[in-house]
Amino acid sequence: MLKARPHPFYSIHRHGLIRAAAATPAVAVADPAANAAAAIALANRAHAEHVDLLVFPELNLSSYAIDDLHLQDALQSATQAALVKLAEASAKLRPVLVAGAALDHGGRLYNCAVIIARGRILGCIPKTFLPNYREYYEKRWFASGAGIAGATIRIGGHDVPFGTDLIFAADDLPHFVFHAEICEDYWAPTPPSTQAALAGALICCNLSASNIVIGKARERAMLAAAQSARALCAYVFSASGPGESTTDLAWDGQSLIHEMGELLAESARFGAGDALTIADIDADRLRLERQRNGTFADAARLAVPRYRRIGFDHRPDFADIGLRRPLRRFPFVPNTPEKLDADCYEAFNIQVEGLCQRVRAAGAERLVIGVSGGLDSTHALIVAAKVMDRLGRPRDHILAYTLPGFATSAGTKANAWALMRALGVAGDEIDIRPAAEQMLHDLRHPYAKREPVYDVTFENVQAGLRTDYLFRLANLHHGLVVGTGDLSELALGWCTYGVGDQMSHYAVNAGVPKTLIQYLIRWTISTEQFDAETDRVLAAILATEISPELVPADAPGAIQSTEAAVGPYALNDFFLHHVVRYGLAPSKIAFLAWHAWRDADAGRWPRDLPPAARVAYDLPVIKHWLERFCHRFFQTSQFKRSAIPNGPKVSTGGALSPRGDWRAPSDAKATVWIDELRAGVP
Repeated sequence: MLKARPHPFYSIHRHGLIRAAAATPAVAVADPAANAAAAIALANRAHAEHVDLLVFPELNLSSYAIDDLHLQDALQSATQAALVKLAEASAKLRPVLVAGAALDHGGRLYNCAVIIARGRILGCIPKTFLPNYREYYEKRWFASGAGIAGATIRIGGHDVPFGTDLIFAADDLPHFVFHAEICEDYWAPTPPSTQAALAGALICCNLSASNIVIGKARERAMLAAAQSARALCAYVFSASGPGESTTDLAWDGQSLIHEMGELLAESARFGAGDALTIADIDADRLRLERQRNGTFADAARLAVPRYRRIGFDHRPDFADIGLRRPLRRFPFVPNTPEKLDADCYEAFNIQVEGLCQRVRAAGAERLVIGVSGGLDSTHALIVAAKVMDRLGRPRDHILAYTLPGFATSAGTKANAWALMRALGVAGDEIDIRPAAEQMLHDLRHPYAKREPVYDVTFENVQAGLRTDYLFRLANLHHGLVVGTGDLSELALGWCTYGVGDQMSHYAVNAGVPKTLIQYLIRWTISTEQFDAETDRVLAAILATEISPELVPADAPGAIQSTEAAVGPYALNDFFLHHVVRYGLAPSKIAFLAWHAWRDADAGRWPRDLPPAARVAYDLPVIKHWLERFCHRFFQTSQFKRSAIPNGPKVSTGGALSPRGDWRAPSDAKATVWIDELRAGVP
């Protein structure tokens, strides 16, 4: 058992998450008492695992593949008794149960999802679409629930809401709202869960029998993923497993939990039964996504059916029960091996195609770029090289300049020159120090008297001069200045207004965060986009500490460190994704970051990241840098983003163009976000 912490910060329920499970019981054919016992045992296991919502397969209390036995009165009576027994057993259990049973209503038999909580049957939802083709004969036994609304059904001496118009909502946990449909319902062109989601259900459940044939597991997964993406919901799918009758069919017990198209958990198929597939669903994230999605809101207004909202008392204890969902430390970086190369190819080529089109549209004869030997200018330069290749122009149409200043290191300058030579671009060097010294003298800056004052003026004189040279060079050579600043720097305001990392003719890196730039450069090496010498230089640049190189090294020789000033880019990119893409509260971002980063488990990282990156961050460190991020992002840097040039959006994680994903005032305060963080995180 996890050691309980008194602070609500550590509870998933405090942050809008619901722990769901799909059950795979071992089936006893046509034996409701045995099946009820199996369901009760799994419900007790789910209770011990702190599960909130437990979904069983279709007709789990009687079993599915029993053909005309469904119409036997003795079996129907035994199913009712099993249902009552299951409800009684749930009285002291945490999970809401979604069980499958065939029930009589008005002289017809219905294939139902029965919702049970704390000893009470909350309601029954009949199956709408009954398959009656190939191996299926459900219309022989069952009636469709289509059109049934506002009805009740009598179970165990109580009248219970009955119909396809039911959604269920916890009175004491506002984000716990769910609906259930049954098997064929989500194979239909118009799944009932679509309407239920539009009516407010955040979690949609599917009780399925679904026999297995070759390729069907992929089809189920595709449908569950698609439905969760289209309906902006979570989808919990549970299919019948071992023990079902194999007279003519077989069963694999597939269970799946998806959220907005992403797989959170799946079962082992063809197992022995009595298994739980568990994941924590971020219902609050679903709520926020629906708020920002106008198409969903329009569809909800056009939806015709009305739903009864059945309330229940869930009684969450807000304990620390851990977190059971996959968390991406690098949300902007491809994280699955099978998609990795394809996603990197796509990201890189979005940049290449964007810059290609800008060159064509501008009628530019040359590309002009400053090359520092750092990550951003390196990535922009290799994109530019591919642009020239695609346009059929020689690479020496790229005019690349190294512009050394007061703190430029020999190593980065050497890397810049090595990269320019390896790529075959037209390289040149302009020493900006004489011009910078003259400007500092004209400004009467203390440095002009050789006083070691390295303030923002000292830094920006260098940054501004570099940009001045590049724009004038572009004028001289009928060129286009390629911007090098990235998405992470724009988020943090770690760029100088009006200069190269904020201003250019085309900001090719503006939609790419620092962590993705690092990975894309590694991808170009691993996929041999360039020659061996270029790859060698790229590897050397990747191994260099990130620094603006505007301030000379101190007495011990330590260079100016970007991450020492603004925090680790890995954390900042994590914060950025969850702020811009989902609008999460800072305390919740801290909760997710703590779970993602509290150990240095290398297995969670994308491949090929350096060992030095495999670090852990504790909660105080996360809180410190998140507060700094909030101050920088919401209060001090929006005016820079409001004036950025064009550049391509690369990731669904968002971009910061004022013409695209992000619009915000330049004079806002960060007080709300910082106060929420301080109040919500211990």
